[in-house]
Amino acid sequence: MPEGIPNNSNHQDNLVAAIRAHDTVVLQKLYVETFPKVEVYILRNNGTKDQAKDFFQEAIIALWRAAKEGRFTAKNLDAAKGYLYTIAKNKWVDYLRSSRYKKEISSEIVMTNHTNADEEIEDIDYELKLQKAQQAFKQLGASCKELLTKFYFEKMSLNEIANLLDLDAASARNKKYRCMQRLRGLAVLKPPKTE
Repeated sequence: MPEGIPNNSNHQDNLVAAIRAHDTVVLQKLYVETFPKVEVYILRNNGTKDQAKDFFQEAIIALWRAAKEGRFTAKNLDAAKGYLYTIAKNKWVDYLRSSRYKKEISSEIVMTNHTNADEEIEDIDYELKLQKAQQAFKQLGASCKELLTKFYFEKMSLNEIANLLDLDAASARNKKYRCMQRLRGLAVLKPPKTE
């Protein structure tokens, strides 16, 4: 424990004083034993490793401020770890509820969509083509819809689809080709319905 703490102080006072004094041994132990749990929580809830580090750092600062202002009392190190974890978790939940997070997610979705379809977005008929494709897809048979959904949206390989549909790989490839030809034909021939 840091210097200046009398030997007859109880463990709780020592812990709080150590946190206030930036005792590296205590802070290191808190970090090593608490950060992995915080990181797992944030990663499981749409966060990144960098965000986990940032939010844990904010939690450490909040713990230190609470100790300095006398708002933090812990009976032992486990209680301090629980308190620290709760702060980090609450800060992450607040962030997820914030308009800042919602704006970041919206811009990420827009950026992802733009980078995947730059040529189409520049095309002034993009909306019309999209409507035609959606209408054509609705008119496909169930087996074509299933195959194309699994390939393009669920990102399954043709071998996986072949196994699932009880086909050989060549048949799955041919069926995908025929379904795409049918989809293209429907998109060209059928104008989208207007409301």
